[in-house]
Amino acid sequence: MADMRASGLTRRQLGARALVLGGGLALAGLPISPATAAPRSARPTLRHGSAERAGLLAAPLAQLVRDAEAFLGPSPRHPWYAGAVLLAGRGGTVALHRPIGMAVRYRAYDEKTDTGVEFPPEQQIPMTEDTVFDMASVSKLFTSLLAVQQIERGALGLEATVASYLPEFGAAGKQDVTIRHLLTHTSGFRAWIPLYNAPTYEEKLRLIWNEAPLNPPGSAYLYSDLNLISLQLVLERVTGRRLDVLLREEITGPLGLDRTRYNPPASWRPRIAATEDARRPWSGLDRGLVWGEVHDENAFSLGGVAGHAGVFSCAWDLAVLARTLLNGGVYGRTRILRPESVELMFTDFNTAFPGDEHGLGFELYQHWYMGAMATPRTAGHTGFTGTSLVLDPTTDSFLIVLGNSVHPVRSWRSGSAPRVAAANNLARAVPVRPVRGRTAWFSGMANATTATLALPALDTSAGDARLRCALWWDTEPQADALALEASADGGASWRPVPFTAGGTQYPSGAVTGFSGRVWHRLTAALPAHRQLLLRWRYTTDRLYVGRGAYVDGLRVGTRETVLFDEARPADAARIEAVGWTASAD
Repeated sequence: MADMRASGLTRRQLGARALVLGGGLALAGLPISPATAAPRSARPTLRHGSAERAGLLAAPLAQLVRDAEAFLGPSPRHPWYAGAVLLAGRGGTVALHRPIGMAVRYRAYDEKTDTGVEFPPEQQIPMTEDTVFDMASVSKLFTSLLAVQQIERGALGLEATVASYLPEFGAAGKQDVTIRHLLTHTSGFRAWIPLYNAPTYEEKLRLIWNEAPLNPPGSAYLYSDLNLISLQLVLERVTGRRLDVLLREEITGPLGLDRTRYNPPASWRPRIAATEDARRPWSGLDRGLVWGEVHDENAFSLGGVAGHAGVFSCAWDLAVLARTLLNGGVYGRTRILRPESVELMFTDFNTAFPGDEHGLGFELYQHWYMGAMATPRTAGHTGFTGTSLVLDPTTDSFLIVLGNSVHPVRSWRSGSAPRVAAANNLARAVPVRPVRGRTAWFSGMANATTATLALPALDTSAGDARLRCALWWDTEPQADALALEASADGGASWRPVPFTAGGTQYPSGAVTGFSGRVWHRLTAALPAHRQLLLRWRYTTDRLYVGRGAYVDGLRVGTRETVLFDEARPADAARIEAVGWTASAD
């Protein structure tokens, strides 16, 4: 089932162009590659370790768990999930691996009272670190990886039409749909169709062959399960192997992902998180409690093996997969992709559709579930059952949140608040070291907030005064901004102060979006006035936030006189901080 999406978000577009030359691939202008997020010689494998060993701050990781546990209660009316497994790490260290709540709690859903009917306490099953989950749409990543492998080997062409491999697919106006369109959800397919209503496999295929696109291929972004189901059919045709066999032989077997597969055996059931009491009208099929079988109705009707859903996995296996991709396609002595192939998953192919950034298979820069981990290179995916995976190559960190959020019924949860909260905490756990001294001013990461950092009144009447400082920012693009402002009337009114940071001019006196998570040297010419007030103003909306803003080493002076220097204790004491803190990180 297509995962539910937040809408109306604005995000800064930053894309690198991919050049496709026949069956070969060449990339140009890619920033911050996953293979080089860590030193080239560092291709770590995973081990459990402390936050310090991972280069993370312990307090935000502890807060991550507390926030996740809060969603076991009313969120706002019902629990967002019955339980979850949380895993967070950086480099080769898994610094957090924590189960919370219950893997199996309810045996049914009572629609008359909108309550869950619980199993007796002795029959309920707590979450454990190795609990296996129905991945739902996170399965799409595995199908995408298999497709990129075939592109790398020359068996698929990224710009080749789907109909060149599946002639039947070209009906109903789909003759120009390419493999890239399927991988980036730009084929024109609608979100889904009820394949489960077709009684035979052949009739399900006929529904796909006869499905006409809503939009011309490449003209619009529309997330659709049909894209990955079609890609499954292509893969099976060109390789002569079923998708579950491909998964085992090409990914899970080589990487040793022993708890990742389609159609888990009955012996796994006590270790699997239950999903929904699936009954009409909220479900397409009457199945009762779905536990140990795929939740998605179309995947179930396809025998549990589908390109869009059906994979079962656990947090550790997903972490190994994350580490493999952040390593550039290798884990230990096993390579499943070349680094240049991995790049295709972290590269935005949807530059024409700002806000819907997408690599091959992976979504990019989506604050609605990546929270403050989101950058133009942050890749991930969610699943309808409550699963998610986020990879941030800019900090070499990864986050896995696996919840059974449709247990006992899908209507109990909405949005992605637990995912966002977890991602915000992991982003905060990655330290930002001050440029000078032991602390820098930090804006915080609160929603719906205005925070100000103000200098005392300064005499800039000589006319050549300049502000110099170091600036670091990472905000939700367009929605949240950091502005430099001056007042010549005691704070009754404020005007923007243009500045230059990192060699780029900002005539509006404000920055928003992603700046590379590095410090930038800032200079600004200040208005001439005997009592000039100067402040930084950081504003956020009510939805999502980035990692925030930092200011360090504030200094104001003319060619001959230092008017203010944060390094002087007396001057630093005169700074007025509302919502900003002196952070040592």
